[in-house]
Amino acid sequence: MHRDELGNWNAVCSLDEIVPNTGVCALLDGQQVAVFRVADAEDRVFAIGNFDPNSGAAVLSRGMVGSLGERIVVASPIYKHHFDLMTGECLEAPENSVASYRARIEGGKVWIGA
Repeated sequence: MHRDELGNWNAVCSLDEIVPNTGVCALLDGQQVAVFRVADAEDRVFAIGNFDPNSGAAVLSRGMVGSLGERIVVASPIYKHHFDLMTGECLEAPENSVASYRARIEGGKVWIGA
């Protein structure tokens, strides 16, 4: 991981390392972050906490990416709860939402805001 000159963004991987419409796990300041590449009209990236509070396991990066209405979500691989990739909100149990992080693509790399 490479930190930019302002210290606000961290390069976590090359965009090519994430298969479209899937996720990977990255370590950011000691926290597991699930990073997703969504390929629709353009490539976009999203980042949320990797720990699923509903199951107690760090598995969200392995979930299935899709949409529910206008929301882009990941379904946890254990209990299939849906997490909004923009906000981290758990749609079935909002009290079990996860952190969301700023994410961008620049220079062929995925950057996550700390």
